[in-house]
Amino acid sequence: MSTVELTADTFEPTVTGDGIVLVDVWAEWCGPCKAFAPIYDAAASENPDITFGKVDSEAHPELSSALGVQAIPTLMVFRDGVGLFRQAGALPKAALDDLISQARALDMEQVRAAIADQQSQG
Repeated sequence: MSTVELTADTFEPTVTGDGIVLVDVWAEWCGPCKAFAPIYDAAASENPDITFGKVDSEAHPELSSALGVQAIPTLMVFRDGVGLFRQAGALPKAALDDLISQARALDMEQVRAAIADQQSQG
């Protein structure tokens, strides 16, 4: 599967749906973004069951701002509507593959229970 361009209108419905969603916030002028792009695109091809979204921070500055992105590239991982990971900086292929494996392996019932427990404690 190829990557999908995310906008202010499509971001929330995409990341709050079922399944795993990776989001790459990038810009054309960004060297590390250009270096990370082929790694991200390869992962998208290797994992057709996962949604790989891209947010062009120059084309969608309001979305980047709303997400609190301060450095690019920024990678985010969501699963079943829950934000699991967020990190600025390009990842090597092995690290991205490991991150995807970790997202797949999570027991989302346990994740939701932990979130509910944290919220109940204040």
